[in-house]
Amino acid sequence: MIFRALLLWVGTVAALSTKGLYDLVERRLPGHENDFSFALDDGYRFGGHDTRLLNDTYSISTAQNGTIAITGNSLSGLATGLHRYLTDFAYVDIHWFIGSRLEQAARNLPHPKTTIHGSSVVPWRYHFNTVTFSYTSAFWTWEDWELELDWMALRGINLPLAWVGAEKLLVEVFQEMGLSDTEITSFLSGPAFQAWNRFGNIQGSWGGELPSSWISSQFELQKKILVRMTDLGMVPILPAFTGFVPRAFPAIYPNASVINGSAWEGFDADYTNVTFLEPFDPLFAKMQELYIHKQVEAYGNITRFWTLDQYDENDPQSGDLAYLNSTTLNTWKALKAADPSAVWVMQGWLFFSNKDFWTEERIEAYLSGVEKDEDMLVLDLFSESQPQWQRTKGYYGKPWIWCQLHNYGGNMGLYGQVENITVDAIASLHSETPPIGFGLTPEGQEGNEIVYDLLLAQAWDSTPISTASYFKTWTQVRYGPKAVPQDLHTAWDILRTTVYNNTNLTSNAVPKSILELSPNITGLANRVGHHPTTLNYAPDTLVAAWKHYLAASHAFPALWENPAYQHDAVDITRQVLANHFLALYTDAITAYHTFNASNSSTAYATLVEKKADMLTVLHTLDALLSTLPQFSLSSWLAAAQASAGNDSAEVAFFEYNARNQITWWGPGGEIADYASKSWGGLVGGYYVPRWEVFFERGVEGRGWKG
Repeated sequence: MIFRALLLWVGTVAALSTKGLYDLVERRLPGHENDFSFALDDGYRFGGHDTRLLNDTYSISTAQNGTIAITGNSLSGLATGLHRYLTDFAYVDIHWFIGSRLEQAARNLPHPKTTIHGSSVVPWRYHFNTVTFSYTSAFWTWEDWELELDWMALRGINLPLAWVGAEKLLVEVFQEMGLSDTEITSFLSGPAFQAWNRFGNIQGSWGGELPSSWISSQFELQKKILVRMTDLGMVPILPAFTGFVPRAFPAIYPNASVINGSAWEGFDADYTNVTFLEPFDPLFAKMQELYIHKQVEAYGNITRFWTLDQYDENDPQSGDLAYLNSTTLNTWKALKAADPSAVWVMQGWLFFSNKDFWTEERIEAYLSGVEKDEDMLVLDLFSESQPQWQRTKGYYGKPWIWCQLHNYGGNMGLYGQVENITVDAIASLHSETPPIGFGLTPEGQEGNEIVYDLLLAQAWDSTPISTASYFKTWTQVRYGPKAVPQDLHTAWDILRTTVYNNTNLTSNAVPKSILELSPNITGLANRVGHHPTTLNYAPDTLVAAWKHYLAASHAFPALWENPAYQHDAVDITRQVLANHFLALYTDAITAYHTFNASNSSTAYATLVEKKADMLTVLHTLDALLSTLPQFSLSSWLAAAQASAGNDSAEVAFFEYNARNQITWWGPGGEIADYASKSWGGLVGGYYVPRWEVFFERGVEGRGWKG
């Protein structure tokens, strides 16, 4: 029943066509529009009354008229078939930061000599974390989204989160409920922090207020995004009303059942303890209906999936089992009243992040409030490291998706768990409560693209993918379509078995370099958790890979004209320098302790030497990162400034908002350095001065005694 009820559904779309795929080819492979033919096979059904939940399929062949014929049972299947053709035959692809390389395909495209078939092993391939919309795409333009959506379509993603522009219609709901513009504006957060306002972690903004022009422009952007998503065979997940309301709400509705949520991350009460309208209050259902109906009117009846997270890093008012059950029961009833076909999508992150509160008994009580299992879909947000589906018996019958989190805050260290995302993902399909999808849930879409590609590829293979074979093919495509030097294959294979093969799950996310943290003589190295700095490989192995990588360009200098090679050269060198900085820091602190204990002149000389070396590394790193825009602070700031239009006050607010996220993260540095980046300009303009002050006080000033 569950599998039949969770259907691929896009409501009242009058007709389905493959035009979106032809448009993709025209955008990315100009001149080749007539070289492809796309067709949905006879087994395809589409619409509001389709009650099947099927895996997607495709086939690739050469038609009698000479076109490359791609057929399948869904648009997502066709797009995946196109991607397989482009990578396996033309050796081209679309990449993060680098952009589309599809135009590098040969003028005369090769034709398959046999028919190639493919089938997904899960019906759904999910993408995005709510916070990705702040850490990564806060200031994206339509051009940025076009590239992202093409990247997603080609990789078979068919269930993406769609948060852009959510505030416009929510503001209208609040206005209709009698709240003033000032009361509403004081509730909303700036672009770089909207995700946590949507989660009910924070309210308001510091450094300025969210402009109404931004709210309107994001709404217009969302409409374009949703059209493109549906054109490419994706079913967007839209936001539902969560219950979080402006602080003035109780004054207007004194009899409403409202509470103030828990404090978050040490923020002052002005910015947290968000007001929450309890779901059993009749006003909750009214506002839910208003919000969902406004979205259907604005976007069309394009989805039955609604994202709704009420306790993300916020504990409920009570741990009483009846209370928890009542909360979800009434939320579900309100959602179904607004959309009878609705499926409630929630992130399962809370069961890990606040696991002291969320006992198995409480989780079961909470989930069981949704009386029809098929009306909920849970994202097991950190399956590769902290799977909650196992301790919750597959979320007690609720459908769920196996997700790779991988990354906190858009941190940039090289990192992966390639065995976990192949072997463990496939093993879950053979469990008593298998997932109905695989998904990507990074906090920031920042780097390590290969591990995200790998999981999406695994969604189309019923046995664990051979990572050796996958890395070899991926390397060919990334630097193709011409022959790739063996040194590049060797470099990536070393990375595969070391940097990208962490099995030490006490440190289980992308590490950041200690150079990005506030300097100290203790507590920087070997961190785990949300600020991991632990290296799960021997630094010498990365140096070996780096040498092979650079050796490839010694033999083939033309590689330096390849944007993929340029990007990876900077990224790998960045990590080599970061690791060297850590080694120098360790030597410096050892020398300091020796000097502090014995007043040794030799130890002091070593400390002075290491200080100079560390600052040299920082300046070198800053110069390196500044060579490419994707590694530069100026790109992030320019995007923020451009989003503000011509109003100087808005420009200043947006720039401050962007700077604050990657440094202090809060008005008082509440989670400082959480979203730190190794970016040119940020290293030289922010991290270098901090380390200089640190050394001035500790070396020249002979400090650090405490």
